[in-house]
This record gives sequence, structure tokens and C-alpha cells, in this order.
Amino acid sequence: MPRLLTVTPNPAIDVTYTVPRQAVGETLRVTDVQRRAGGKGLNVARVIRALGRDAATVQPLGGDTGRWIADELVAAGLPVIPCAVSGRSRTTVAVVDGIAHPTLYAEPGAALTRAEWSDVTDTVAAACRPGDWAIVAGSFPPGSSADDLTRLVHAAHRSGARVAVDTSGPLLVAAADAGADLVKANEAEIAEATGTSRIEAGMDALARGGATVMMSRGAQGALLREPSGAVLRRSAVEGIAGNPTGAGDAATAGLVMALAEGHDGTTALAWAALCGAAAVLAPVAGEIDPALIPALAERAGLPHDLLLPLPPERSTS
Repeated sequence: MPRLLTVTPNPAIDVTYTVPRQAVGETLRVTDVQRRAGGKGLNVARVIRALGRDAATVQPLGGDTGRWIADELVAAGLPVIPCAVSGRSRTTVAVVDGIAHPTLYAEPGAALTRAEWSDVTDTVAAACRPGDWAIVAGSFPPGSSADDLTRLVHAAHRSGARVAVDTSGPLLVAAADAGADLVKANEAEIAEATGTSRIEAGMDALARGGATVMMSRGAQGALLREPSGAVLRRSAVEGIAGNPTGAGDAATAGLVMALAEGHDGTTALAWAALCGAAAVLAPVAGEIDPALIPALAERAGLPHDLLLPLPPERSTS
């Protein structure tokens, strides 16, 4: 079965504060604190591992926060392929109250030198195997360029892996131009990156290099544009409420896992919907309870065995 390698260019210690209610300009009593290694790629890796698949992680790490991130990942059972950098890894803080949308405070992170970017790219190339998927997810460090993403995509391709990119801004367009196999973002991010608010036009723009394009739309579900130009639609699982932070990362994990195991686009979108819904029900980003999947599948009118891997003779591995 293919391995999924997540690449997190700008990892962080994710701190989640739970408060009775969010308010600006007031002293708030924090009722619960969660700290974990975070960043979109690491959230994706946690979901993949929670569902029993093989995942490894590549990320630049520096300073005391970088060492903390590496130790926490190892303790969580996630294989770490670190790239040592001189800058200090960042911290993000999410404030949640179960009422309003979470408030996120995200440090920018430290810029990487050219030599450090080369090390990250070389590490990705060495870690990928033919048939694997490399999932490049999240923000990039300050000062990063489209060329840095392009080199990551090309390095994974040279090693025989397919590449998914889940990011925002000009880097989404760079992913399409670099020949990424899958480009994923939410509706607002695609509109911003492509300069059009027309949904299908935005997806077409990101598919110009032959990529499959997924647009997540929160409670409105998701769309998947296949290389043929066909657009598939999937409704979100109804009646789900909780913390949406990280739900998009869980959806990315479900989508790529399905594609890696040889499922078609319709099934892959269903995987994405179930994983995203399970993440909303979890207290922190990058976490799902697999035991919830059967009930969520039933609620969505999907078969309970949807997340089982394909038999070996039907898999693409």
C-alpha cells in the first residue's frame, strides 16, 4: 500500500485555549489548555495514522520549539524526518468557546536560508518511494517563493511519488504550474488565488497543469474537479457542530488516502466528508475518533465499510 508523506513547511506548537466566551479587550479565564505539534501537514498525518495507514512527516525544525515538536510527534507515534534549521519554530494559539468561530493567532515562523530549503527538498526526494503520495500542506515560511514549492513538487515526482498541495495565495497557482497531481483549498482561497469568484472558473484555472482540484466549502460540502473536466459534488455530513479548526486538514487526509488506495473521485470525496465531520467533533485540530466513522457514514447515507482499504489486486500500490 502506498505510504503518505506529509511535508509541513512551517510547523508550529499549536496551543488551544478553551474559554467560556471570546471577547476582545477583556481578561478571560482559560478553562482548558491543549498543546501539540501542529501545522496543516502534521494534522493530516495524525488523521492518516488514526485510520491505520502509514504516514511519515518531513518538516524544518529549529530552536526549543522545534525540539518540542519533534519530541511530541515521536510520543504520538508519528515518524519524524526532521530538517534542522537555524530559526526558531513558531507557535500558534487558537481560542475556542463552542459558540463563535475560533480565533487564531498565528506567528509567521522563521525564514529558511537557501541551504535550508535545499536540505528540505533533498530530504523529501530521499523519503519518497515510487507510488507514494507527498502532501505539502500549510503556510510557507516568510520569504518563501513559488520556486521553493516548485522544487518540492519536482523532487517528489523524480522519486516516483504523486504530490498533493494544500496551501493558499500565489502558491496555489504555483502548485498548478509545477504539475502537482492534486491541488486543494477552500472556496475563498481559490477565489483569491485565481482572481475569480466563479467557482468552476477558479477550479479550471488550478487544473491547467492537469491536476485534480478539490474545493472545500465548509457546511456546503466540497467539489472535486477531475482532470477530464468533470466536477463531482459532495454534501457535508448534516447535523455536525463543534470545533471546525483542522476539519479541512482531515478532509485532505481522507481524500488523498482514498486516491492513494485506488478509489474513484466520488468515493474520495465521501472519505473527505467523513473525516472532516469527525474532526469537527474532536476537541483539537488534527484529531479524529475512528469509532465515530460508522455513525457518520450512516448519517450521510454511505456504506459503513467505505474506509476499508481496497484488496491488493485492486490497489494502485
